Amino acid sequence: MTSAPVIVWFRRDLRVADNPALFEASMRGQPVLAVYILETDLPRPAGGAGRWWLHHSLLALSRELSCLGIALHLRRGSALPILTRLVKDSGATEVLWNRRYHPGEAAIDHAIAGALVRQGARVGHFNASLLFEPETVATRGGRPFQVFAPFWRCCLGLRDPARPLPRPRKLQDAALPAGDCLTDWHLLPAAPDWASGITAAWTPGEDAAGARLADFIEERLTSYALWRDRPGQDGTSRLSAHLAFGEISPRQVWHACRMAGAHPAESFLRELGWREFCHHTLYHFPDVVVQPLRPEFRQFPWNAVETQWHAFTAGCTGYPIVDAGMRSLWETGWLHNRLRMVVGSFLVKDLLIPWQRGESWFWDTLVDADTASNACGWQWVAGCGMESAPYFRIFNPVTQGEKFDPTGRYVRRWLPELTNLPDLYIHRPWTAPADVLAKAGLRLGRDYPAPIVEHAAARLRALQAYGQVKGAA
Repeated sequence: MTSAPVIVWFRRDLRVADNPALFEASMRGQPVLAVYILETDLPRPAGGAGRWWLHHSLLALSRELSCLGIALHLRRGSALPILTRLVKDSGATEVLWNRRYHPGEAAIDHAIAGALVRQGARVGHFNASLLFEPETVATRGGRPFQVFAPFWRCCLGLRDPARPLPRPRKLQDAALPAGDCLTDWHLLPAAPDWASGITAAWTPGEDAAGARLADFIEERLTSYALWRDRPGQDGTSRLSAHLAFGEISPRQVWHACRMAGAHPAESFLRELGWREFCHHTLYHFPDVVVQPLRPEFRQFPWNAVETQWHAFTAGCTGYPIVDAGMRSLWETGWLHNRLRMVVGSFLVKDLLIPWQRGESWFWDTLVDADTASNACGWQWVAGCGMESAPYFRIFNPVTQGEKFDPTGRYVRRWLPELTNLPDLYIHRPWTAPADVLAKAGLRLGRDYPAPIVEHAAARLRALQAYGQVKGAA
């Protein structure tokens, strides 16, 4: 007689190695029913680039599970009725999943757990996406940290993150009729295929995540601090999307880098710490996605101009480093972290367009769109988060370009119309003499736009606006 199965509910943990819920199920000696639900009642559905990644990540997960001997069952709808039905139809005695930390999602999980227990099933949930559980990191007064440096010091004073769990060797499949077909979910764009550049740039899945980590450690970990701010260099890990979808765990990254000699208080592993800080902030302050954490900024005098917003999203502001970043974002679904700060500062301070619009644009266009990191990053740039750039820090898009892309390598890649400009003018083409522009074959206002704002004047306007907020605080 076949024993009752254990259901493993996959969410943003699309891997088989270091997957606590799957590992726990493998220890039961019972059939395993692996399910992914495209939930229709989440607080925030995935954006366009995220849906593309999800499609390919689910294909990869299905292959990985097939190698272990089981199928991935797909369902779409509200998770509660789907899981209760699966328990009834399969006779499952237990449902296991890995925790989510967005308060809205956690509330859904809490309701599901209660319903399943009342149905007679056992429930288990585990930490698979953070190094440290939010409940374990607090100030001496028991409050959540609001500044990163003491938060990370506290984390490093705790026990080392647990070692990654091994990949199960073989699993027994649970018999169940086939569910949804992935293609019927229409996660991929219809014609025209705006994701062709993303397809060329990325390979989703657990194997690709592991290969990317290994390559980063071998080639760039030791030079990360030197090149991390240069968008024209391949100096970062590019693991963010794999982490966002759980194709690799932060514990796997942590221990692999520690084995290679990385120090946790420095450079790359400190970036993992910032990711933790963002998730802890979201856990304790769920309004971070839509409301400034500093209440005085709720009255900020924004002055959005729609034509400037469209120029910004299209990469046509007239500032090459901003435009190169925005065009690369649209083409590849990813943006270098230095440029996330530069384009963010330009939007909220040079253009006085609300940071929430930038956050929403990133949510739709980034393959690594992550609720916590995205919201906290934008609040940092806008100066309205718990730990933020000072309100008077307004990035100059010209000097940022000259400092971090000094030869214009990045700009020329994404703005080919500027290819023939000399380095001296690559970040300020409007200052080039007429003969230089003619020699470069560049007609400002036709081949490339003139600046939509004058930075010095925009900076003064932003400081005046921020002064009103600070004065009212």
